Amino acid sequence: MIYLKSNADIAIMRDNGKILTEIFKKLKNTIKAGITTKDIDTVVESIIYSRFAEPSFKGYRGFPAASCVSPNAEVVHGIPGEYVLKDGDIVGVDVGAFKNGFHVDAARTYAVGAISAEAERLVTVTRESFFKGVEQAVIGNRVSDISAAVQRYVEAAGFNVVRDMQGHGIGRSVHEDPRVPNFGMPGKGPKLRAGMVLAVEPMVSQGDFRIVTEPNGWTVVTKDGKLSAHYENTLALTDSGPEILTLDDGDMH
Repeated sequence: MIYLKSNADIAIMRDNGKILTEIFKKLKNTIKAGITTKDIDTVVESIIYSRFAEPSFKGYRGFPAASCVSPNAEVVHGIPGEYVLKDGDIVGVDVGAFKNGFHVDAARTYAVGAISAEAERLVTVTRESFFKGVEQAVIGNRVSDISAAVQRYVEAAGFNVVRDMQGHGIGRSVHEDPRVPNFGMPGKGPKLRAGMVLAVEPMVSQGDFRIVTEPNGWTVVTKDGKLSAHYENTLALTDSGPEILTLDDGDMH
């Protein structure tokens, strides 16, 4: 079932989104060679609790951390730990926050020091594909219009969308209907209506789109070991157009 949100619900989610944008702003200055993925999670968790919110992911189905931190070939759900970031790495950070009854969810991929031109292009295309999807997030379109726009942009750039992981509705639960794939034919799936709130999250691989899950049961990696990037925002559909609830000033399109 798709739960439509009232203007008051969206206002709460808009406020919660500011917690995530604060986190991403802080991480821009925090992420550098020599820190661990656990260090990143410590920053994330600290900010969430300082804003009297709770991390959406910590304890979710047993996940042990406040954020998913996924370097290089890790697509998503990386468990923060002792991996030390080095120059040339890219690292995806996926964060959710829960406050006043509602969740928000967003992700960014960061460069560690100087990265290769190809890695830079991967990160940029992943981010840009999100905005191509948002262009289709208008009342009366269908969910797969978003999906198809993401796929078209990514594949035109010579990359692949990860097929087995997808976006989702969000609200009182961190994962709600509908599912929002990053590929597919346009004109399919539920019709977009005012009050729907979606977490749209392109996950893009440098090589093959196939993935495997590591023995820890969480961390998803590219099967061919090539790089992957992730970009996500929480998006409210309104009569006046889509509103991105987790977009920081430094990341405006």
